[in-house]
Amino acid sequence: MLELLITMLERLGIIVTIALILTRFRFFREMIYGERLKRQQEYKAILFFGFFGIIGTYSGLAFNTDTLQFNRWASELATDEAIANSRVIGVVLAGLLGGPKVGVGAGIIAGFHRFTLGGFTGIACGLASIVAGLLAGFFRRKNEHVKLSSAFFIGATAEAVQMLIILGMSRPIEKAVALVEMIGIPMIIANGLGSALFLLIIKNVINEEEKAGAFHAQKTLRIADQTLAHLREGINHKSALAVCLILHKELQMKAVAITNHTEILAHVGLGNDHHRSGSPIQTQITRDVIQNGEIVVANDQTIHCRQENCPLGAAIVAPLKLRGETIGTLKFYFTSEKEMTNLVMELISGLSVLLSNQLEIAEADKAYQLAKEAEIKALQAQISPHFLFNSLNTIISLVRIEPAQARKLLVSLSHFLRQNLTATTVSCTTLEQELRHVKAYLSIEETRFVDRLEVIYDIDEDALLERIPPLTLQPIVENAVKHGIKNKEQDCIIMIKIQKQDGMTLVKVKDNGQGMSRERAEQLGKETLQSESGSGLALYNVNRRLTMMFGEEASLQIASTPGFGTDIQFAIPQTEEKTDGKNDPNFNR
Repeated sequence: MLELLITMLERLGIIVTIALILTRFRFFREMIYGERLKRQQEYKAILFFGFFGIIGTYSGLAFNTDTLQFNRWASELATDEAIANSRVIGVVLAGLLGGPKVGVGAGIIAGFHRFTLGGFTGIACGLASIVAGLLAGFFRRKNEHVKLSSAFFIGATAEAVQMLIILGMSRPIEKAVALVEMIGIPMIIANGLGSALFLLIIKNVINEEEKAGAFHAQKTLRIADQTLAHLREGINHKSALAVCLILHKELQMKAVAITNHTEILAHVGLGNDHHRSGSPIQTQITRDVIQNGEIVVANDQTIHCRQENCPLGAAIVAPLKLRGETIGTLKFYFTSEKEMTNLVMELISGLSVLLSNQLEIAEADKAYQLAKEAEIKALQAQISPHFLFNSLNTIISLVRIEPAQARKLLVSLSHFLRQNLTATTVSCTTLEQELRHVKAYLSIEETRFVDRLEVIYDIDEDALLERIPPLTLQPIVENAVKHGIKNKEQDCIIMIKIQKQDGMTLVKVKDNGQGMSRERAEQLGKETLQSESGSGLALYNVNRRLTMMFGEEASLQIASTPGFGTDIQFAIPQTEEKTDGKNDPNFNR
């Protein structure tokens, strides 16, 4: 009995070989980790494990119940012979990994084959194979990995059930009893261990591959995180050097280089004495990659470096693309072709796509920023022609009767126009500058209203150094003049308030004009309107620039009551550090 156990354990080497082969098949990996197999996958699994069971039968030992002797390999059996084999392992694993259908299918194939070999246990063993597949499939649990202990237990149990079926069905009973006494315990132990060993090998191989894949994925993500900031600048000598240093450190390659169409932008590692930044492209394979846009592998016969004793004997050159066009290359160098494994090839191919995508993102981000800046400049450059014409007419009317007042208005108009032009060249200004702009505007309007307009200022001087988008306050004040108090005959009041409050700087413009409905007040600033009195474009533009700079919390808040006036305000977060407005480059003297 001990000799039989040792022999069967020796033959588990066949199981190990088959397990290693199985790891190459995708459908088998899906059986290990998938919840449910497709029909085509089930057919493949049934055929494979059925064939596995047949191998287990052939690798068994033929046992003669008369002589109590074992033959080394089983083929055709005499009527007084049976087989001590590992057929159950394939059938049990089919059920555990694929479910009852796969288990029974593999059991039918392996069992029928066993029946054709003959022997007095042929029918019993054939039936036992089907029962083993059904039993293993019954113990399979969805969404749970098969444990090694479960594989051992089920494999041993299936073999024990086979012994019981042999005792119940095989005749003569004396031979059946003698057979079970001789092979029962060794087969139960060997097949239990074989099932667990098979599963252990499969899981270890797959887990190791997954660990390697996870390691490379983590490394790739780390590279992406480190290189993104540099490639935001596009591809140039500085960014290329930074990226090459990162790749050389992370991947431990012999050398890494990046080129554009004509020259080497950076080279880090071996060969940097003659592969120098700024020198022309030296190899034909690099030109081929730029021309064809496909990855190229070069060995010492095709690399063709101009330096005779160059230590770099092999290279992988991948394209860097922008909008589908090859704009440069990413080059990884090796001392010999042996270092270029399939895993390295896949990694470099992925990095080529990754860096190309980062360049695309950088280009798109740059285009977005330019478009946004152009839009803001256009909004800032808007000047009402009616205001300009009315101002000039007012000044003309005062030239003869009040020349001093006309001169004062010309200064105010000049300041106003200068501030509008300055606003197109800066992205932000101070509240102090905005207030000066408003005062220049209101000085002209006060002259036009001839003692009907009073402007009240409630200003916290400490708040005037806060920065806001240019042309933010003036359009709000202009809106109060044009739409609020325009038709009011007397006692027109506009109050401008700038105060610090709860960590914010509050800016409010209030008038006592004709006001508007609640519905219109809710729409202003959020969308443009179509009406005879105006479109609300100025307030919409102001609101957009405030929210783009400070977020939604800085959006315009508008309250109005028909016949009583309008209150428009916004709040911006206070900054910790301020600069003296007189030192501000945008400060108008």
